[in-house]
Amino acid sequence: MLALDIKNLNKKYEHFQLKDVSFQLEKGYIMGFIGANGAGKTTTIKSILNLVRMDSGEICILGKNMAEHEVELKQEIGSAFGDINFYTRSKIKTLTNVIKTFYRNWDDETYHKYLKKFNLIEDKKIAELSTGMRVKYSLALALSHGAKVLILDEPTSGLDPAARDNLLDIFQELVEEGEISILFSTHITSDLEKCADYITYIHHGQIINSAEKEEFIDTYRLLNGKKEQLDMIKDKLVSYKTNSFGFTGLIHTKDFDPSTDIKSAVPNLEEIMIYFSKKEGMYV
Repeated sequence: MLALDIKNLNKKYEHFQLKDVSFQLEKGYIMGFIGANGAGKTTTIKSILNLVRMDSGEICILGKNMAEHEVELKQEIGSAFGDINFYTRSKIKTLTNVIKTFYRNWDDETYHKYLKKFNLIEDKKIAELSTGMRVKYSLALALSHGAKVLILDEPTSGLDPAARDNLLDIFQELVEEGEISILFSTHITSDLEKCADYITYIHHGQIINSAEKEEFIDTYRLLNGKKEQLDMIKDKLVSYKTNSFGFTGLIHTKDFDPSTDIKSAVPNLEEIMIYFSKKEGMYV
């Protein structure tokens, strides 16, 4: 079963638009949703959660249309945002007692298990929690009402490396049994090198590629060549930069002829993003 099935999502603002955004997430996996700041990650996520009304398109979660089953599906969805701003003067216990009333499958035993796992103290005020602890609190809430789809927008933003690593371990643990699926947006690509099964890349409101992580990376090659070699391959490159030694550029693997003496290497996610960002007016 598909945890998420996004088809031709469109949303237009005065200076930005999502254009036919489509991708799928299989149940029981983690999908990294990458793109530069302003690329459309948050707008896509808010559209999925129906916090923003899309102009056109279709969103299905766990096989059901979000527009037709929103109330039912929101029992199955958990979300966390990197810039969470709960009622900061409230204690965890007070806020939880309000939130739990909205979920028919709320389980106090599960909630207290995650409080213990995440080292959360109920008598602490939200304002006293670090950014990482606030994200963990969001996860504890989501998992306590049996959420099967977690939609996380920049949850590791602002965390130190140790806190980020800890959170990534938690994400991997959650999907181990195949019941929970995670869509995880970030511009910190190194996080996804560790934990993502699939990668979806959005650039200027358009999906550039969505595939299993190794397949996604293998779609591209990073070239290093001499200046005189640039002209023969320039038109095939996604983008390139020159230096005193020659050039480096990104190319689709299918467009590269390995019989040339231009050196090639497999890029990482960050390099793929950097070279796409250098080329404006991208086509999908």
